[in-house]
Amino acid sequence: MTSLDRRSVLRAAASVAAAGALVTGCDPTRDQDPDAVRPPGGPGPSGAGHASPAPVRAARPPTRVPGLPVQIEHGPRNGRAVALTFHGRGDPRMATALLGEAERAGARVTVLAIGDWLDAHPAMARRILDGGHELGNHTLHHRDICALPAADAYAEISGCADRLRKLTGTIGSWFRPSQTRRATPLVTDLARKAGYPHVLSYDVDSLDANDPGAAAVQRTVLNTVEPGSVVSLHLGHAGTVAALPPILDGLRRRGLRAVTTTELVT
Repeated sequence: MTSLDRRSVLRAAASVAAAGALVTGCDPTRDQDPDAVRPPGGPGPSGAGHASPAPVRAARPPTRVPGLPVQIEHGPRNGRAVALTFHGRGDPRMATALLGEAERAGARVTVLAIGDWLDAHPAMARRILDGGHELGNHTLHHRDICALPAADAYAEISGCADRLRKLTGTIGSWFRPSQTRRATPLVTDLARKAGYPHVLSYDVDSLDANDPGAAAVQRTVLNTVEPGSVVSLHLGHAGTVAALPPILDGLRRRGLRAVTTTELVT
């Protein structure tokens, strides 16, 4: 991508933000996604009426690390790596711009995709994996999973797992519960039943889903990150796209590098 193309993508992201069409990630008060971009000619997130996309190269299977807790909040504190993890939803142009920023800096990230976002934008699975990033499960519809009955909660986990398997050949590396930082014991058990040995939490919340602006996102991350941190961020927010280059630069200045979560803990 040329510098002109890059500026064009970032301007497009900013214009989406100004129009109020950002997706809100894990804000529990704004769970719906009425402004998500749908594929041309399609009836909605189910993707009905579209030819099935070609399968992408296989994603990593679920990560299993003997000796680590079932619910993982961070990696080793004695290393020099951190994991930037993104709740996967929103305008695919912003997601593509963000992934490009990471790749220009030599960083690799973990995207926890929402199943109905993959239904609407199946090509994003290929884009994430082709960039060397990691792909995981963030439920099917992004409901308040810890408040759901067991059958409904399991359907949220297994439904997204089915999308990932269809697109990538595996159910993805990680499961992260929706609208909560930590899973309840019930949700943890259901995730293991679905095939995920660990539930991925985080120790740094960027608060970017509240759209505080790029400077605030950068400041929050760099003021709280430490070796081994798992940082929670979101696709679909122009401020996050703009904040990523200075965040990566700030990490580099501290001798830290951004890797996938599997790389962080193994």
